[in-house]
Amino acid sequence: MKQTYIIAEIAQAHDGSLGMAHAYIDAVAKTGANAIKFQTHIAVAESSIHEPFRVKFSKQDATRYEYWQRMEFSLEQWKELKTHCDEVGIDFLSSPFSNAAVDLLEEVGVKQYKVGSGEVNNFLLLEKIANTGKPIIISSGMSSFAELDETVAFLKEKNCEFSILQCTTSYPTAPKQFGLNVIQELKDRYQVKIGFSDHSSGIEAGIAAAALGAEILEFHVVFDKEMFGPDAKSSLTFPETTKLVSAIRNIDKALNHPIDKKDNSQYSELKQIFEKSLAINKDLPKGHVLTFNDLEAKKPKNYGILASKFQEVIGKKLVNDMKQWDFLNNDDIR
Repeated sequence: MKQTYIIAEIAQAHDGSLGMAHAYIDAVAKTGANAIKFQTHIAVAESSIHEPFRVKFSKQDATRYEYWQRMEFSLEQWKELKTHCDEVGIDFLSSPFSNAAVDLLEEVGVKQYKVGSGEVNNFLLLEKIANTGKPIIISSGMSSFAELDETVAFLKEKNCEFSILQCTTSYPTAPKQFGLNVIQELKDRYQVKIGFSDHSSGIEAGIAAAALGAEILEFHVVFDKEMFGPDAKSSLTFPETTKLVSAIRNIDKALNHPIDKKDNSQYSELKQIFEKSLAINKDLPKGHVLTFNDLEAKKPKNYGILASKFQEVIGKKLVNDMKQWDFLNNDDIR
């Protein structure tokens, strides 16, 4: 049975505020999403002062390294966030960006790992995560099939349980960049669970991905798209998130209940109401030879010859005079 696993990503939307991170947990829990996802950054382990900004959005951080420092939480703070998730009934996820972050998340008690698009070919990090023995979700945003083949081979060699998300690393992602076709291509190529990671700032891509069989859906969420941060304009608001989650759950129900088009017995009563019988559209005398222009179809069904049989009555003669709008039955023709 299809049950799309829905991940609402916070990333750095908390802007380094522990209180804001907790507020996001409460907000995500109300949407019906399965999980909330953060990012675990340890600046000294993952970055340097030479790392450029992807988007120069910050006027308070001189370098991206300083920004990552400001996004850090302590081990105890991460544990508090994980406990809060447990209390409100959503899964706690966080993407590590260094081996040190994996060590931290192991102490926090994360149950599975999400690997960001920029880390797909970081085999050092993948080795570290693989050694935990926990499931891995990989975003494929910047990877070619050739690169993914290498990563998949590496993970299979380690006997890892993993899934892959189709993703386009563009913020926000335009419709022509969604790559919805890749969902099935990934399914066919790797024979593992496939999902979709969205940065479009709308709900259409997620709905389409679920309808096309995505089993995992990830997207960024934010309280307001004008908020500070690199992902705000690529995120969904919470009203949008609630609407998307509801739509995905309905799509899951639809895909779990396929319709048998060979059997329409359930419509027998409705067919009686909506289908039609042949009738005469003008006064016609006995002996008149019927033509197409003499005929009309009127509801309900079975008060005259079925409208689908009109060709069988053309060229037949009327046995008696008939009035306009009389139903036409087999007894009326020869």
